[in-house]
Amino acid sequence: MIKAVVVHQVGGPGVMHLEEIEMPKPGAGEALVRNHAIGLNYIDTYFRSGLYPAQVPFVPGSEAAGEVIQIGKGVKDVKVGDRVAYLTPLGGYAEAQTVKASRLIKLPKAISYETGAAMLLKGLTAHYLLRRTYKVKKGDTILVHAAAGGTGLILCQWGKALGAHVIGTVGSAEKAKLAKKAGARNTILYREENFVEAVKTITKGKLCDVVYDGIGKDTYPASLDCLRPFGLLVSFGASSGPVEAFNLGLLSQKGSLYVTRPSLNTYTAKDEDLHKMARDLIRVVSDGTVKIPFVTRPLSEIVAAHQALESRATTGATVLIP
Repeated sequence: MIKAVVVHQVGGPGVMHLEEIEMPKPGAGEALVRNHAIGLNYIDTYFRSGLYPAQVPFVPGSEAAGEVIQIGKGVKDVKVGDRVAYLTPLGGYAEAQTVKASRLIKLPKAISYETGAAMLLKGLTAHYLLRRTYKVKKGDTILVHAAAGGTGLILCQWGKALGAHVIGTVGSAEKAKLAKKAGARNTILYREENFVEAVKTITKGKLCDVVYDGIGKDTYPASLDCLRPFGLLVSFGASSGPVEAFNLGLLSQKGSLYVTRPSLNTYTAKDEDLHKMARDLIRVVSDGTVKIPFVTRPLSEIVAAHQALESRATTGATVLIP
């Protein structure tokens, strides 16, 4: 038996309960991973709340890092004892999980399990946002909403390393310091000032090439007004709620703009793409270009962890220790 967080009915954080479940067994092509560290991500709240459908009961959790303790028939990608990290649609909030072996990312010794669990989903998200959805280049001006969050801090660091002028919106002076330390040249306290007017002032009216928005409802359509003609709004999350149906005519009125709603699942659907992206991420983390700030808390505190995440009280990543 192993301990896992189980949701029997969707709803608020209180629907999650730590229970004992059967130890899973790896099937053909699978490996059993003993989780040493588990990532906390906003997408986990979407499944828990019912925004994203899942058949109950289920175990939430979308990433973890640990040690391979058993392999199934035909597995050649990993062996028992390998240190790995992985993404998973569900099931991460547990002491162990079976994973398709070809999807496991081997961790170098220099990267701890905690860093592995803190960096994979958020780091791969930052990778596709900066290198594929819009290929950031030197001289670009980019706006990062929630710049002090787990993904936001990576976007600030990596964006600066690519030569971009990074502007970040944050909710407090403390978060502004973190974003600036991570690479944001300018920060905007969105609770105290109009971020559109602030962007216009900072850029002297030239506006931004791309806006990276994980907030959703609260920042749309104002984010469109931060873009230069032909600029791109990348909506990759909805921490304030989803963007409802909108008037496509706004895009032409505001400068022939583009809007996209990408997902990590699409960008990592092929094993070769997942591993290529992971290699790039491991490289920038290993050489210090991107640092992964995180705090740890026991998996038993999962309800409080979700409450803190949804109230925007967190900075950086939170790692759960089973």
